[in-house]
Amino acid sequence: MNRSTALQGGIMPRLFFLFSVTCLFTLMATAGRAAPPPSFADLADRLGPSVVNIYTTQTVQAPSSPHHFFFEGEELPEMFRRFFDPPSPRFRERGDAPPRQMERTSLGSGVIVSADGYIVTNNHVVENADSINIRLTTFEEYDAEVIGRDPKSDLALLKIDAGSELPTVEMGDSEALRVGDWVLAIGNPFGFEQTVTAGIVSGKGRSLGSGPYENFIQTDASINPGNSGGPLFNLEGEMVGINTAIYSRGGGNIGIGFAIPVNMAKNVIDQIREHGAVTRGWLGVLIQHVTPELARQFQLDRPIGALVGEVDPAGPAAEAGMRPGDVIVEYDGKEIIQMSMVPTLVAQTPVGQEVSVKVMRQGQEKELLVTIGKLEEEVEPEVPSSPQAEEKLGLGAQELTDDVARSLGLEEPVGVLISHVEPGSAAHRAGLRRGEVIVEVNQQPVENLAQYAESMERAVEQGEVLLLVNRGGQHRYVAISIR
Repeated sequence: MNRSTALQGGIMPRLFFLFSVTCLFTLMATAGRAAPPPSFADLADRLGPSVVNIYTTQTVQAPSSPHHFFFEGEELPEMFRRFFDPPSPRFRERGDAPPRQMERTSLGSGVIVSADGYIVTNNHVVENADSINIRLTTFEEYDAEVIGRDPKSDLALLKIDAGSELPTVEMGDSEALRVGDWVLAIGNPFGFEQTVTAGIVSGKGRSLGSGPYENFIQTDASINPGNSGGPLFNLEGEMVGINTAIYSRGGGNIGIGFAIPVNMAKNVIDQIREHGAVTRGWLGVLIQHVTPELARQFQLDRPIGALVGEVDPAGPAAEAGMRPGDVIVEYDGKEIIQMSMVPTLVAQTPVGQEVSVKVMRQGQEKELLVTIGKLEEEVEPEVPSSPQAEEKLGLGAQELTDDVARSLGLEEPVGVLISHVEPGSAAHRAGLRRGEVIVEVNQQPVENLAQYAESMERAVEQGEVLLLVNRGGQHRYVAISIR
């Protein structure tokens, strides 16, 4: 046998074997993995007509500095932003009598959910709008009526009378989404109509700390100012989310966007359409995050669930036998990975429904049957904020409710919530941001809006304002000079 024959008889079979094994492992690794479609064009053609552009007009006070015009959009905690304003808003004067008023035109997106003209969008797109105009893909425009708004979920339902049936979306199941699934976003970013972008689901169950009921879908599908209120679709063409916020240091897309899950939206939309308002379930507990240290203390294998710190003696949880120190690890069959899941799940539960709640108590799992009650919405007192603070500092405040305090990770609602900070204002330059809590004014504690208004009026008159601000449990002093 010569050298060539030996090589063919010894090495070649081994190479063939290695090649076969490699192919086998490649097939195994790709088995069941859906390849991306060669094109999203068919989906875009089919779904595009159900997505609308929303133009709102709002009368505002003329800002003192022209630089204000270029700082559209409010800053949410940790750089999270709602997004619906255009990059260059149009301002028009309305009369010359002081104080001057101007009209601000903003853009957003929406989606048609019924053929008779019902449209879903974000609450922040239409909040405080004087007029709302809807533009279809056929370039027809209609005035919209607000059927109802729900600020806590940031959803709103509008209605137009088009005189004929409109194309609608089919709602999917956002719970069925998996991290890594392909999704498609259609909207009106920066005024560019019917913009289509694609990406994947980057995460689920995200909380931004901007509201009490959050369970966002995170996606890297490119969404920008103007996309707010627009739909997020799966590859079957079903709406699985409503685009709401982005994480951005400069206002543009960096691949981190958030959408309201359609399963949550359906519940809110149905209630608004039927009753004009939303009724939420109530458990009657104060809960907190489970840290690794708390997990060890409460004999948990890992830091999951929601630790019950207080139980309302008149609430459903108390009646079912829940106690402080219990850790809620499952609600109605759903594992509680993080605390923020509980308020959302409870809120979506119909009033009067009995649900199974599993808790860990002294290392032992217990199942409790809870009949969910009705959450009585807190009515904010008609107490003015501080006119001088708003005018001279560009700072607005509102009462800090129990729900909002919990969503911000605060143990109790002490202080007032910063509701808005005028871009370019003295408060903005001092580093104050929406979502922070003011607990002292000039070293005097403020427990409610009335105390805040009184203290701020005195402080502004003196020309020096010293605020103690709570942000996520961390306190810092902020000094503002008005002189």
